Amino acid sequence: QVQLVESGGGSVQAGGSLRLSCAASDYTLSRNYLGWFRQAPGKEREGVASIYIARDYRFYADSVKGRFTISQDNAKNTMYLQMDSLKPEDTAVYYCAARTLRPDAGNWYGPLDPSSYSYWGQGTQVTVSS
Repeated sequence: QVQLVESGGGSVQAGGSLRLSCAASDYTLSRNYLGWFRQAPGKEREGVASIYIARDYRFYADSVKGRFTISQDNAKNTMYLQMDSLKPEDTAVYYCAARTLRPDAGNWYGPLDPSSYSYWGQGTQVTVSS
């Protein structure tokens, strides 16, 4: 069982920056994929960025490429999402998620598909005002 705890959300004006953190209870169990997702009111949850831990491969949604950066600190069992040049449309609840199984173990829809992930944090609100 992997427990995930997000922190770092808040309110910022457009053009500003925030850094989200996701602490994992057992980083070794999440040795496949960790990801950031977001859900705005009335919209489906969407993938923002993900990382294949073992190889440090990173994936980004087109809407955040060049503005968001996903990273990890194995020593601290923590994943980060640095968000720069924030826009009002980035406003959402942000969740971190973990997949402990390899993609060939089933239920794999890609690194940015929420259905690929089994473990979720409680979410942190990000609000960007214009």
